[in-house]
Amino acid sequence: MDSWVRFSSQSQAKERLFRAAQYACTLLGYTFQKSGASPDLVAKIKQLEAHMSLGRKLFRLGNSADALEAAKRGMHLSDSVLRLCITVAHLNRAMYFACDNVLWAGKAGVVRKLDQDKWSQRSFRYYLFALIMNLSRDVYELSLLMEREPRGPKGSSACSSPVSESREAAPGSGLDPNALPQRLRAQLLLLATVLRCNPPLLLDLVKNTCDLFIPLDRLGLYRTNPGFVGACGLASSLLSILTIIYPWLKLKP
Repeated sequence: MDSWVRFSSQSQAKERLFRAAQYACTLLGYTFQKSGASPDLVAKIKQLEAHMSLGRKLFRLGNSADALEAAKRGMHLSDSVLRLCITVAHLNRAMYFACDNVLWAGKAGVVRKLDQDKWSQRSFRYYLFALIMNLSRDVYELSLLMEREPRGPKGSSACSSPVSESREAAPGSGLDPNALPQRLRAQLLLLATVLRCNPPLLLDLVKNTCDLFIPLDRLGLYRTNPGFVGACGLASSLLSILTIIYPWLKLKP
């Protein structure tokens, strides 16, 4: 188990690079097709995208073990909401990787007569639920930080001082017709301040939001287009690469 975890952690950066290249091909293929490029060029880009996807699946072999280990660690968290969100997210990631490994075996010819559409839909369902739990965790942590921020002493940090001023400026009476817009403005300022002072949470929130559109499109729950899916996948891949290069940007449990 530990050897598989070490292997998957070492191959994570390569898998992210392949993922960025795959979704860049998706975006380029859609752009060239819309601009009237030659069918041969579009076909070559789609073929390159398929090769990148197959290469990614190879790098993800054994990632289920890594996800299960992360789920075991999440079960020991003291916060019950974080414990639920992180553990369930990692368990769904483990199932997603397992389905992905089966898909790789089918595309590589190891398993014959595999219903790839069924296994692909199954893997995207697990992926979607994992992302929903990750986003729930992000929103929960954001709400905790927004609750804690105003309670700090005024001027104690760069994060708390503008928020405190905005809250003092907001009128306390609910009868004032300007009260609601000012309260909304204060909450938006508080949200922006908390996100600005917590880059790991901001990056994780943006990355999970971008990733969410991929399974939604593939499952037919929210249809977009290959260009939008490619742009979202490329953006989230670049953010993931950034957290690998700078580990302090990765959101910790």
